[in-house]
Amino acid sequence: MIRIPSKSEILEWIAQNPTKAAKRDIAKAFGIKGAARIDLKRLLKELEDEGKLTKRRASYRDAEDLPPVSVLEITGPDADGDLFARPLEWNGQGAEPVILMLSRDGDPALGKGDRILGRLTVDKTEHHSHTARMIRRIGSNPLRILGVFRAGSEGGRVVPVDKGADKEWTVAADATGGAKDGELVEAEQSGPKGRMGLPKARIIARLGDPSAPRAVSLIAIHQHGIPDHFPDAVVAEADAAKPAGLKGRKDLRDMPLITIDPWDARDHDDACYVEADPDPKNADGFIIWVAIADVAHYVTPGSELDIEARKRGNSTYFPDRVVPMLPDRLSGDLCSLHEGVERACLAVAMRIDASGNLIDHTFHRGLMKSVASLNYEEVQDAMDGRANDKVAPLMDDVIRPIYAAYDALVRAREKRQPLELDLPERQIVLGDDGKVSSVNFKERLDAHRLIEEFMVLANVAAAETLIAKKSPLLFRVHEEPNSDKLDALREVAHAAGLVLAKGQVLKTAHLNRLLAQAKDTENAELVNIATLRSMTQAYYNPENFGHFGLSLRAYAHFTSPIRRYADLIVHRALIATHGWGKDGLSPWDVEHLPDTAKLISDTERRSMVAERDTTDRYLAAFLSDRIGAEMTGRISGIAKFGVFVKLDETGADGMIPIRNLGREYFHYDADSQTLMGADTGLMISLGQRVTVKLAEATPVTGGLIVELLSIDDRAVPRGPMRGRGKPARRKAGSSRKKAAKIARKVKRTRR
Repeated sequence: MIRIPSKSEILEWIAQNPTKAAKRDIAKAFGIKGAARIDLKRLLKELEDEGKLTKRRASYRDAEDLPPVSVLEITGPDADGDLFARPLEWNGQGAEPVILMLSRDGDPALGKGDRILGRLTVDKTEHHSHTARMIRRIGSNPLRILGVFRAGSEGGRVVPVDKGADKEWTVAADATGGAKDGELVEAEQSGPKGRMGLPKARIIARLGDPSAPRAVSLIAIHQHGIPDHFPDAVVAEADAAKPAGLKGRKDLRDMPLITIDPWDARDHDDACYVEADPDPKNADGFIIWVAIADVAHYVTPGSELDIEARKRGNSTYFPDRVVPMLPDRLSGDLCSLHEGVERACLAVAMRIDASGNLIDHTFHRGLMKSVASLNYEEVQDAMDGRANDKVAPLMDDVIRPIYAAYDALVRAREKRQPLELDLPERQIVLGDDGKVSSVNFKERLDAHRLIEEFMVLANVAAAETLIAKKSPLLFRVHEEPNSDKLDALREVAHAAGLVLAKGQVLKTAHLNRLLAQAKDTENAELVNIATLRSMTQAYYNPENFGHFGLSLRAYAHFTSPIRRYADLIVHRALIATHGWGKDGLSPWDVEHLPDTAKLISDTERRSMVAERDTTDRYLAAFLSDRIGAEMTGRISGIAKFGVFVKLDETGADGMIPIRNLGREYFHYDADSQTLMGADTGLMISLGQRVTVKLAEATPVTGGLIVELLSIDDRAVPRGPMRGRGKPARRKAGSSRKKAAKIARKVKRTRR
């Protein structure tokens, strides 16, 4: 009896013999004759239907192009010593690509037969078609630590910066990597315990001074306990993952979906496309398609990947690195919607009317192929009449319909009245040396806003669908401000001569009216900051308490399962309720939804604090060589122990300790958020324009200490020494009245 090969054996043979892919070649290779050819034909047809093969004339080829991150096998050096590799996941047509390996300092030595995960770049020459840099060696996932190197007579030691680590690591003389005593280093375990029972290590990265900018994010990672090392079992599962096929999916490969992301995006997890609604009953309406990477296909309930992703909760982003929720094999490859590469997705088609109202929506589990990976700036330039060669062909059929649908959604947004805060986002730009080269404020473009509106609409559709199907899920909850925070906001508004009425059920429209009153005035930023501070922290919950800030009754995160575990739960719920497979929401998931909600809400806050601390340290390092410089800013916070100033140029927060304000006693009024000098009568209140001198900048802590020079262009009076420590000469309540009457006419500075 003739043995029929398995599908995996057929795919492997085709990958190894790309020039012999006709059916007769395959039959000959496996000794298939006579009636057995019918079974072979059936298998090839199934592989074609699954999207794993594509038929061209009389031969078969793998359907997909070489992905940007791929598993490679080292084929060895050539006569000139250049190292080459072959892709183990070659899914293209024609001759197998030849890949030139580009090594960097610190990369391990590679030999023939080694397998690595590599990041590919197209570089067609006479001798190779791609270049690759190693991400890591497969099958090698050594433990890493961050620590301070202490040199010794026979190498040295690494003292971990993590407080939880109680053991040092020994480093042999030939494994120090040139590290100097006192340097911050990253090391990986290189062998079992050695002398004195300490693990052996080798230095893989020298980070220099522990207070230097390049070390900042690593310190934050360890300080806040953010897991940055994937266990071996997790990496093994990710490495074993294969691209999903078409079976059981809606074929969306001919739909011109595009991704629009920041120019420096590390992954692409959402794509969109808009078409006019053909239904004559919905004149001038649209169908908005949003496709999201199908992470649930690869991260199944109870798997090692799932356990680790839940533990991490989300990805954490720093100016110089990202700590991903999923290994790079998934987050940077199989679950990233790269241009021209087939990718599994969950997609939603949303019908809106001419006024932007959501009429209905349907979800699909599909297979897509992005026609272009674009960035916000080039899309906006194209709409402004400056289309580049990549965007120009997409203008009529893809870009303009997207903007037309966005215009309709803007009308619906204006009616819904979500909270309209105007607080520019700060962006730290690092140079090649890892130091801060500039601090910019991101420009808000319509290209940014339309993607946000599409994602909000998709999240609403997911929540509504799962509620209708009575499915368990995790909601994104944002409750309205409590009374104490609202009273504090009213105090700020009152001091600025504005009104936030009492005695009514608070709606975002009321806050928007306050923000509109402050717009284009000297108090605009102050009121925006105070409004933001009055908000409660958003969180995840199995129960639906609505989303106050977005003015939505139900909201669930659906659009970023690469970087948020909550979205993965929502994907699984959609899969389960639609009967799309066995990788949907599991009984364990449902039982532990409250615990999961608490866990990922906590990890989200942990990431936010780590990212904020890192930003503070980078800014302190950036400003450390400007001690003594004069800077302008605005008072952003007042406490009993001092005053906080937000600096115009960088948006950094400096502090003026109370002891540095002058020689007099300052009375603190918590209600009006003011400080008043007992002798001079100097009133310090929120929003005042100030000039300060930078006195201290401490990169290790991110602290900035400034000295107050002037307030509202008036030099700061210095009270007599005898006044220091005396109580206020005025009645305490008078400070509130004084604060309410202060008129500040200073040009608003955007920061």
